[in-house]
Amino acid sequence: MRLVGRCPADVSMDFSHVLETCGAFGRFQHVILLLYGYTNILSSLHYFSQTLITFTPEHWCYHDDLKNLNSSDLRQIYANVTHKSCTLLEAVVNGTGIAARSGHCQSWIFMREQGYESITTELKWVCDKSHHAAVGQSFFFLGSVVGTVIFGNLSDRIGRLPALLLATLAGASGDFLTSFVYSFPLFAFSRFVSGLSTDTMYYLMYILVFEYLSPKRRTFGLNIILAFFYCFGLMTSPWLAIWIGNWRHYLWLASLPALGVLAYPLLICESAQWLLTKRRYERAVQCLKWVAKFNGRQVEDSVFDEFVKHYREKAHEELKLTSDEDTFMGMFRTPHLRRCTLSLLLKSVIITLSYDVINRNMEGLGTSPFKLFSYTSINYLPAGWTILLLQNNIGRKGMACGALLVGGIITTVTGFLIAFLDPKENALLLAVMIGLGRYGVTVSYDAEIQYAAEIIPTSVRGRALSNIHVVGLASNSLVFYVIYLAKFYKPLPSIFISCLMFIGAGLCLTLPETLNRKGHKLNK
Repeated sequence: MRLVGRCPADVSMDFSHVLETCGAFGRFQHVILLLYGYTNILSSLHYFSQTLITFTPEHWCYHDDLKNLNSSDLRQIYANVTHKSCTLLEAVVNGTGIAARSGHCQSWIFMREQGYESITTELKWVCDKSHHAAVGQSFFFLGSVVGTVIFGNLSDRIGRLPALLLATLAGASGDFLTSFVYSFPLFAFSRFVSGLSTDTMYYLMYILVFEYLSPKRRTFGLNIILAFFYCFGLMTSPWLAIWIGNWRHYLWLASLPALGVLAYPLLICESAQWLLTKRRYERAVQCLKWVAKFNGRQVEDSVFDEFVKHYREKAHEELKLTSDEDTFMGMFRTPHLRRCTLSLLLKSVIITLSYDVINRNMEGLGTSPFKLFSYTSINYLPAGWTILLLQNNIGRKGMACGALLVGGIITTVTGFLIAFLDPKENALLLAVMIGLGRYGVTVSYDAEIQYAAEIIPTSVRGRALSNIHVVGLASNSLVFYVIYLAKFYKPLPSIFISCLMFIGAGLCLTLPETLNRKGHKLNK
């Protein structure tokens, strides 16, 4: 083991210094980054599972004369019918469908993607029941709001690591329960349970990695791991669903890897910084000793004695300086504070809603939604590199505003293309535009997290970010209603989201720049 001597007494024994002594980028950090990557795969499989299980293929109302016809023949027969998917035919004469004067569809012909059975095809949630999937899935995002509050509070009470395990297992349990439902109420309930872990398991793992990683390696390590592993999960999940062939079996397989988090406590330890805030100094020292041992370093006990002494004195000083003004509501006490806080809240709603709508709106674009979702997920890799290359050069405000503006322009163009072009004949062009749109909104989403953290004062950063995050997640309950607008006019979701992104770009201009401003405060 590498021997690390006692540090001079005049050196500040804060957490970052002791972490460097124990190893800030050794074997322990390599392991925690790999586990962070595994968590990103779990998160991608879980977060977009509802998209894969509710894909609605092209379909037509069943008629005996339509047996054994291919999709081209069916499209031709329904060419003169106004509502092609839901109009009952009385007869087929000379290759043309004659709509029935009365009656409703009871059965449908589905053009399944390589035989894949989704919940919409199995339970026939189309036509007058097409809203079932949208309403049921909105409960997923309501669950995410409740889960963020519950597991966020638990992480402050019992620790980051146990809260991470509980959140991950709760989401996997919800996916597993969903695979057994046959009715709309049970579907809504199980998706609510599934949503409890949304973003929380990723967010808690992010904190653990962030705190145990060298500051010099954080930006690169966190962004590259996120881009690669999250991208891998998104690109492979549609093919996994097709290979399995059934939405129920897919959820079984997608929920099973979550059991892997039970091995996390054997490899990593609790957040030492959280333990320090709870004044559990001995436990924090045990965690740092574990890091040192894992990294092959031997640190003298005197280093940890100085470390504990430093934080005991710091806690005593903070107790005397505690102010009632350091609350989230205190951010509304001046006009400037109010404007910045409201801008951050509204921007979180816009970016989160835009991100989900663009990532999930994959149907009716001339390409298999499975293939389109998989191929365009490659954008996560260049999006991560874009933030690394540009954010420190053009500033946080320029990055956030520019990404939203470019993303809004791309989404606007995509909406017009959908309105005026035949999707079947222009499938490649639309696929490229969808990919560019996902790239723009991914850059916006990832850049917004760091920007908000730097704007908010340190004294209320945790509580403020949590509240902003919850507001953004709450807006996700509207995602499937926005996508449902395509039932009335196909480009409507793109038009609606592009308008939101332009508003978001304008809001960024009202916020202060934080690049190279150490200790920036909202009220300055």
